[in-house]
Amino acid sequence: MIYGTLSVTVHPTPAKEATMIRRWNPPGVAPPVAQYSHLVSVPPGYDLIMIAGQLGLLPDGTLAGPDALTQSLQIFTNIETLLRAAGAGPEHLVRLFTMVSGTEHLEGSRLARQRTFDRWYPDGGYPANSIAVLAGLSTPELTVQIDGMAAVPTPVASEMANSDLMHEIMEAV
Repeated sequence: MIYGTLSVTVHPTPAKEATMIRRWNPPGVAPPVAQYSHLVSVPPGYDLIMIAGQLGLLPDGTLAGPDALTQSLQIFTNIETLLRAAGAGPEHLVRLFTMVSGTEHLEGSRLARQRTFDRWYPDGGYPANSIAVLAGLSTPELTVQIDGMAAVPTPVASEMANSDLMHEIMEAV
């Protein structure tokens, strides 16, 4: 089955830094079948920030809703909040890993990703992304969990790690 035509597009991350995160899809492999890039390169002078698996939980710890769409939208909100705490934004994401608890939750998760990525990446240039369908997550009401990695310019990451805002956000999460 052929999913599309082969093309190579390099999407530098919009940023003021002269050195940029690169995202691209090289020749020799099929083009992505969804919103992701096959390769992402992190330049020297960047720290990798690991984002623990996020759940669809509101800041007070309650579940955002019973379905994958609502939980996934909240997860992306949480990821954006965590990125801000690290002095970054969605443009700094280099990889996401999505875990869905059953094929019945794929459509809602994909719709949330599409809505969010259309806002975060209007010109394309998506982070690498993988999705796995599991028999379940840690509790039955959870439908989606997403973890990730971001690349943040080293001085920004160091400053934010020691900031009061970072400590406040981490206590709230």
